[in-house]
Amino acid sequence: MKMMRENQQVIPIEASMLLSKAKEMFDNGYRLVQIGCTKLENNELTYAFDKDYNFIYFKLIVAPEAPKLPSISSVYWCAFLYENEIHDLYGVQFSGIAIDFHGNFYRTAQEKAFAYCERVATPTKTASAADQTSSSSTGSSK
Repeated sequence: MKMMRENQQVIPIEASMLLSKAKEMFDNGYRLVQIGCTKLENNELTYAFDKDYNFIYFKLIVAPEAPKLPSISSVYWCAFLYENEIHDLYGVQFSGIAIDFHGNFYRTAQEKAFAYCERVATPTKTASAADQTSSSSTGSSK
């Protein structure tokens, strides 16, 4: 049995290109798969589109103080769900959302809960701690 492998392209774009790129995808028969956001130094948004297992991802880097992004819900109506979620959890502002919940899409204990996430280094054992563990496990005594 031959395994199908989808084609994937990641294309960095500027915010000013977002709406026209979404219209281009729609006009060419692509469906919106998802809009994701990741908090790194800035917010990284990824817009995923698919047609016949051909995936195209548009990637934007958005600074917290950046102006509002244009909503693509005028092209892909369902995008209002992703955009409200990203607004509520990351603080990214959108203009022209088809249905705008104005920050009330999610109820969270902390407003913009993911906007303040920072990378945390995973603690590692130090050499002396590892040595102590191995000497105590061998049963050495004084």
